[in-house]
Amino acid sequence: VFDRHKTPLLKRADFLLDTTVAGAPAMVSGEALRAGLEQLTRRPFRVVPFFDPGVWGGQWMKQQFDLDPMKPNYAWCFDCVPEENSLLMRFGDVRIEIPSLDLVLLYPRALLGEKVHARFGAEFPIRFDFLDTIGGQNLSFQVHPLTEYIQHQFGMHYTQDESYYILDAEPGAVVYLGVRSGTEPQAMFDDLRQAARGEKAFDDARFVNQIPARKHDHFLIPAGTVHCSGAGTMVLEISATPYIFTFKLWDWGRLGLDGLPRPVHLDHGEQVIDWQRDTEWVHQHLVNRIDAIAEGDGWREERTGLHEREFIETRRHWFTGPVTHHTDGGVNVLNLVEGAEARVESPSGAFEPFVVHYAETFIIPASVGEYRITPWGKGVGQPLATVKAWVRG
Repeated sequence: VFDRHKTPLLKRADFLLDTTVAGAPAMVSGEALRAGLEQLTRRPFRVVPFFDPGVWGGQWMKQQFDLDPMKPNYAWCFDCVPEENSLLMRFGDVRIEIPSLDLVLLYPRALLGEKVHARFGAEFPIRFDFLDTIGGQNLSFQVHPLTEYIQHQFGMHYTQDESYYILDAEPGAVVYLGVRSGTEPQAMFDDLRQAARGEKAFDDARFVNQIPARKHDHFLIPAGTVHCSGAGTMVLEISATPYIFTFKLWDWGRLGLDGLPRPVHLDHGEQVIDWQRDTEWVHQHLVNRIDAIAEGDGWREERTGLHEREFIETRRHWFTGPVTHHTDGGVNVLNLVEGAEARVESPSGAFEPFVVHYAETFIIPASVGEYRITPWGKGVGQPLATVKAWVRG
């Protein structure tokens, strides 16, 4: 509701006052703000990552990203969730921080592309975030609603299909994915309800597949599939971005950081689980569905997903030399999943080169068209890899 009021104001505002930093307000003209945002639609950029602790959080991000060592853990990082992240922009000596959603609201066609905008409107449909359980605990066992359920119950026009790309994993790490073959729905929910009442622990080994998780594995998770990552995994979650509708089924008997029992949503969850996604089906359709696509001098391209019920396409490029990409009229979101450093360049010099580092997510607006990614700095001489996502069709 607020965005509907904010959008016309952004289009005609005389000034923007940023009060993010207490005691240090910053202001730019509305004309400069709009010109700066429009310029962003013609070049690669990153949003400001947001890190948050959680009851199951791990230590990998704290060490990799040099975060506050006094925090007990970091569970989540939103690294490309415009509804949650901010943008830093500099105008001479003035630096402002604004919601990154402002860019989506003001310039959706140039950012998303015509086809994506026609389908989703002024919404950014691709989310990249991190889930860190290395040195932590299992995520909540959960399921996301099927499309018709989220439409009928919550008025959303698409659901949270997703995937887990494994950035790193400890020995013995697993992903919980799909029900075990032969599972009786009533028996599983009787067990879940007993667990919710505190009478026993949920018998996950009886009902849920535990699949070994290794670095660079890719697990596909269409809505309706029960899932969670186990302890010892660093997940890059690539998913659709409706507002969060996660039905927790079991939280391993934990209390939240507030000391209270964490809620579960069994009544909703029971309505949306696809019981056909059993052991054989999961291994056949959702685990490392990797196909070679193309290769050239110093690079190769693989399709890694997502499942046919999901609208996001993902490709992985391994490279030791330059790789040419093209947005093909739709926004691209990428993460450098292997190697220290790479540089994003315009073959025609249309934008300034943009340097990215290991595990950083970056956005290529649809209007960029052709771009090239090449090893850079400490990444020269290393095998590098990116994972790229875009909206199919």
